[in-house]
Amino acid sequence: MGKLDGRVIIISGAARGQGEAEARLFVAEGAKVVIGDVLDDAGAAVVKELGDAARYVHLDVREEAQWAEAVAVANEAFGALNGLVNNAGVLRFGAITDTSLDDYMEIVGINQVGVFLGMKAVIPSLAAAGGGTIVNTSSTNGLQGVAGMIGYTATKFAVRGMTKAAALELGRVGIRVNSIHPGGIDTPMVRPDNIEGLVSDETASAADIYANLALGRIGRADEVAKLALFLTSDDSSYSTGSEFLVDGGMMAGPNWA
Repeated sequence: MGKLDGRVIIISGAARGQGEAEARLFVAEGAKVVIGDVLDDAGAAVVKELGDAARYVHLDVREEAQWAEAVAVANEAFGALNGLVNNAGVLRFGAITDTSLDDYMEIVGINQVGVFLGMKAVIPSLAAAGGGTIVNTSSTNGLQGVAGMIGYTATKFAVRGMTKAAALELGRVGIRVNSIHPGGIDTPMVRPDNIEGLVSDETASAADIYANLALGRIGRADEVAKLALFLTSDDSSYSTGSEFLVDGGMMAGPNWA
């Protein structure tokens, strides 16, 4: 038996990276998943591989109507909705003085408003089903300030706070809400072509940035997926409003030994 047998879960930003790993693991554990993303070709390809246990829906997380459509697809294809993983996000670099209002609001729209709209969209269905789970993807940037990442850091702190507020509001109707805080994870979002300003040497790789962590390596998407599985399954039945790190020891401090 799988840990998610019979569960129906929506995962945003699941066409690649952490979301894709979560979708694949959840299906392997018996769930039916609705994959939402704006990368239509990539998302459709993942669903084709997963077969009848998955559906794809175009989902710009900033659009309330598209969230409603994702919930409708889940209900129509698989029945009662049991969970949400708010995974979609963008990473942008820029000092305060170099960040335009448009750039800042783009990050807020996807990373923060998207999480708000996702939770709001699924709550009626989860409550009607007798409860469920919401997993919000924050970051280690939601636990500490990081220079040169004003927008990203602000939104990840916001996700942390929204998670706690939602957990307090929803616990009595059986909905658990937790946040996960990945550190450096080897996904397209943190590879060298997307981390200009973070890598100072042309020969450096994303892995080099995390060499001084306690575990001495960058993380894998499947390691984040396993944490999301724990928080979506009954294994975490007494956990809500909490923060869960998957960071290779990043928040413990640097290891210069």
